Amino acid sequence: MSETHVTDEATDAFMDHRELLFGLVYNMLGSVADTEDVLQETWLSWSGRGADGITNPRAYLVRIAVNHALQRRTTITRRRETYVGPWLPEPLVGDDAGADDPALRTESVSLAMLVVLESLTPLERAVFVLNEVFGYPHTEIADIIDRTPAAVRQLAHRARAHVHARRPLYRAHPRVRREATERFVRAALGGDLAALMEILAPDVTVWTDGGGNRKPAGLRPVHGRDKAARLITKFGSRRDPRGLDLRYRRVNGDDAVVLFEGDAAYAVMVMDLTDEGDRINGVYIVTNPDKLTHVIKDEKNDGDAKDGEEA
Repeated sequence: MSETHVTDEATDAFMDHRELLFGLVYNMLGSVADTEDVLQETWLSWSGRGADGITNPRAYLVRIAVNHALQRRTTITRRRETYVGPWLPEPLVGDDAGADDPALRTESVSLAMLVVLESLTPLERAVFVLNEVFGYPHTEIADIIDRTPAAVRQLAHRARAHVHARRPLYRAHPRVRREATERFVRAALGGDLAALMEILAPDVTVWTDGGGNRKPAGLRPVHGRDKAARLITKFGSRRDPRGLDLRYRRVNGDDAVVLFEGDAAYAVMVMDLTDEGDRINGVYIVTNPDKLTHVIKDEKNDGDAKDGEEA
């Protein structure tokens, strides 16, 4: 078999499974940039080995990608030690229909869930993502991470118990999420403190991730409705709303809003609802420009809300 044919076969196999690999690795790392680096490392390992003799390319590629992602966690942990303020995952932003970005067509994990997954060990997180999100059985996961099935079951049990204790299984209907998002945006950017207090849950928490690149930004999460409302109205008044364009988008599979200054993304705001779906108990605001470089303003969606006064 010619070298060119082997290379073409390896390339085709990799591209056939790239979307799956992206979803797996991103949910393990929470960073688009690190995910792309891991996929590059996976490709180099795969192309160096070649597809010849591999009966199950999908399983082989998943094993390579997951183990490269586990190794990458060490780098991410060191980076996080010097990160300024709260750290939030890098948001995956699609269009209003949620099907613009290929990554969003894979199994979506909400931004709030990714925050919870950050509290797991790397192996617990890998097992949770493979099992709970992508449906891999414990026996296959054991082969992927080179552990016994019994060890994988134990990791899965610990991860599931931890996640379910912090994250309810309830997920609001998309229409309810959209309505809550729009109410929140009107109150926040309009400076309507009374309306904001009405929609925020008493125990709401606000995370603002500026990475030290946006001033001022909260250096730690803010808990409680009174403090949260003051922080949000301060954030909303920091910029002239007439200079902002609003686009309602799907972020990690959920309704959210993206604020643009000109063509550049200024902030991504994601709201998490209470079990009843009538109040907001979590607000995630990503303003770190390093995490928004891949967020593109789509002029095709001119039907979305634009400018602060129309939101």
